[in-house]
Amino acid sequence: MDGNGRWATNKGWPRLVGHRKGAERVKEIVRCAPDLGIKWLTIYAFSTENWKRSTEEVLGLMSLFARYIEDQADRLASESVRMRFIGDRSRLDARLQKLMAGIEARTSVYSRLNLTIAINYGGRDELRRAVAGIARDVASGNLAPEDVSEQLISSRLDTAALPDPDLVIRTSGETRTSNFLPWAAAYAEYEFTPTLWPDFTPEELARIVARFGNRERRFGGVVSA
Repeated sequence: MDGNGRWATNKGWPRLVGHRKGAERVKEIVRCAPDLGIKWLTIYAFSTENWKRSTEEVLGLMSLFARYIEDQADRLASESVRMRFIGDRSRLDARLQKLMAGIEARTSVYSRLNLTIAINYGGRDELRRAVAGIARDVASGNLAPEDVSEQLISSRLDTAALPDPDLVIRTSGETRTSNFLPWAAAYAEYEFTPTLWPDFTPEELARIVARFGNRERRFGGVVSA
């Protein structure tokens, strides 16, 4: 969801105004996703690299995350949306961690839309933590090196409970993946749009989903004639 800060700066407003507008856009996209046939939606909200931003912006984002959870809990439950979080929670403050755990527990019975929010998430960090856990098991004698498979690695990732993504959308005109789901998205289709996230509408999402539906996916193989 890139482009919140630039959207605000372009209008002469503080960057946090853009993040608040971006949060409003999240609500719209979450609401329309099931009607487009989307059952799994992962939102990249805060990366492990985003701590490099100013203290004011980081604190503002953390406050925005907490307020989103508090404000949207009832609506998500009423619309049968299950909410999960991926990323390293250890650096987040205790109140935010409690809110995250609470809404995960409250919405765990729903499945109309599986909404995952990536907070303090980085693909390399995710892999590092997974590999460190596997290494500990090997060192303790609980796992043989030859038993380390792709399936085992996948099971140790933050995304273990999620299907691999079919489509990754990057907004704001940047054409890089920015450390997002490098393992799980190995065979995902990609769409890069110049639209800044606060301007990314359900209508644009619908057009992208329609284009995705016309793509031929081979997963490294060859489609027979």
